Amino acid sequence: MKHYQVRLYQPQDFSLWNTFISVAKNATFLFHRNFMDYHSDRFEDYSLIVLDGEKVVAVLPANREGNTVYSHQGLTYGGLVLNQKAKLSAVISIFKCVLEFLNVNSIDKLIVKNVPNFYSDYFSEELEYCLFIVQAKLNRRDALSVLDLSNSILIDNNRMEGVKKGMKKELIIKEETTFDLFWNEILIPNLELKHQAKPVHSLSEITKLKNYFPNNIRQFNVYDKDVLIAGTTIFVNNSVVHSQYISGNETKKITGSLDYLYHHLVMEVFKDKNFFDFGTSNEFEGRKINSGLLFWKESFGAKTVVQNFYELETKNYTVLETVLL
Repeated sequence: MKHYQVRLYQPQDFSLWNTFISVAKNATFLFHRNFMDYHSDRFEDYSLIVLDGEKVVAVLPANREGNTVYSHQGLTYGGLVLNQKAKLSAVISIFKCVLEFLNVNSIDKLIVKNVPNFYSDYFSEELEYCLFIVQAKLNRRDALSVLDLSNSILIDNNRMEGVKKGMKKELIIKEETTFDLFWNEILIPNLELKHQAKPVHSLSEITKLKNYFPNNIRQFNVYDKDVLIAGTTIFVNNSVVHSQYISGNETKKITGSLDYLYHHLVMEVFKDKNFFDFGTSNEFEGRKINSGLLFWKESFGAKTVVQNFYELETKNYTVLETVLL
């Protein structure tokens, strides 16, 4: 079995890391260090770089809490990020070296939330196989609602009724370069009222990220005349569009604001992408579903794709040594 060098990411690796992310087969802009580091004050970074000589062959975006490493608590998904030519036999060896490194450094557990497979530019489920071999425990499974834009889109009549309402009201959709109005007038009040929560990103954070990734983070607002009534924040990857935030004021059922907005996004703005990820409707660690939210997403034709979360003991790295015959 081939041995790979594993070491912790250091600030001086910024360009090395990002160069690898730009050509990896299962990476998104969330793994760029400018995105990962915006909340570096909240997490103890424990990202790993895997090298074959001087060549980077994999990275693990991660953070540490005590004797547990997560991949990564500040990101929607994580796991091993691999180069385009990575073969299963190599990934088995790479993952073995990663777990051995963690074990030697007093890390007992690794928590992995896999990248959903439709985000990858190429087939990339080598890690899923490795997790099976090391007897990783599936401790959470989220149900994502995903629209395949390469197939015919069948939007339910109840959504089209909302679209017609928006057309009749002559609602105006604008792409904005700032987030102030949506955050302060719609998103923050709604999250506080309905969930006693705040957005994952503060206004200053999302603004900073927009400056770093102007083509990947986009804001669309809906206006009734000159009054903001709804909006959405979209994360755009190579072939996948993801709804990060969706929110409308109390008029959304009367005006059809969100139906009107998302019909426009799906049918016009992002029609050339492969997938539209509406995100999860789960609560309580994947064990409950917000049925109203799920119904709205599925009414646009979205289907279910699962995202798996695993927990494993790093000492099980030895099992990987005997997989290849």
